[in-house]
Amino acid sequence: MTHDAASRFVRFSREEWAALRASSPLTLDDRDLEALRGINEQISLAEVEDIYLPLSRLLNLYVAASQNLYRVTDTFLGSPAAKVPYVLALAGSVAVGKSTTARILQELLRRWPDHPQVDLVTTDGFLFPNAVLEERGLMQRKGFPESYDVRRLLRFLADVKAGMPEVAAPVYSHLTYDIVAGEEQIVRQPDVVIFEGLTVLQTGDGTAGPHERTHPPQLFVSDFFDFSIYVDAREADIEQWYVERFLTLRDTAFRDPSSFFRHFAALSEEESAAVARDIWQTINGINLRENILPTRERAHLILEKAVDHTVESVRLRKI
Repeated sequence: MTHDAASRFVRFSREEWAALRASSPLTLDDRDLEALRGINEQISLAEVEDIYLPLSRLLNLYVAASQNLYRVTDTFLGSPAAKVPYVLALAGSVAVGKSTTARILQELLRRWPDHPQVDLVTTDGFLFPNAVLEERGLMQRKGFPESYDVRRLLRFLADVKAGMPEVAAPVYSHLTYDIVAGEEQIVRQPDVVIFEGLTVLQTGDGTAGPHERTHPPQLFVSDFFDFSIYVDAREADIEQWYVERFLTLRDTAFRDPSSFFRHFAALSEEESAAVARDIWQTINGINLRENILPTRERAHLILEKAVDHTVESVRLRKI
């Protein structure tokens, strides 16, 4: 464990972090993990045991403390308040493994006895529909801050944190690369909401238009988070993972006639790799450097990945 007086974080080696599991039982098996893995993710049960189990233990303690605080407030006010979910944010680049991390944490957290209902919501559903992006000339900026319906996103999180009985989130299809019209995900006062997306930790600095810069918004998405995690890796590694994922999709999902990217299925491996690298260099890499990576230090905890996708160290913000 490394304490740096100039840093807000304490760094743990993989071995040091794994020891913090204490006596927490491993509640997942190989079959569970197979269903949770993302494309080209090589995560093992040993990885879950060393990294995600201690993390779930830490989060379980935080959630319990939050629930107790609400009970204390209820006692003080003399009347029960609405059930308020604990909101956990998960940020990081395209292809860094956010979705797999989110699914594993969801499964681990829901197996703790004090918070069995854990919902997973992604920011993809809050992207503007393709028709709107086309109209605004933003199709090549999809995933950048300006491509999201921030007002709807803020309203969703505000309603969740207000303890509303039901809150609806729009649904996104990675197959059609668009919002699914008429389909919604309903969140009904779960114990925990995991909110996963590229720029969830952003405050809007430097990306707003002229009016927003002179009249900054009073609320940011990150204002509603109780705890936040950033999944980190070297950009060269993430780019390679993106290319590998693109090649896998070329042989699988892209072959579906309904796929937005079906025209890529006929490309050779060399052509596909070249297209993937061009997309990275002109879109995803720029978004990472300009909008995602600058939010890393705002997270409460940072998972630092090695070239083989395994987490090699963990940084936890000092309290």
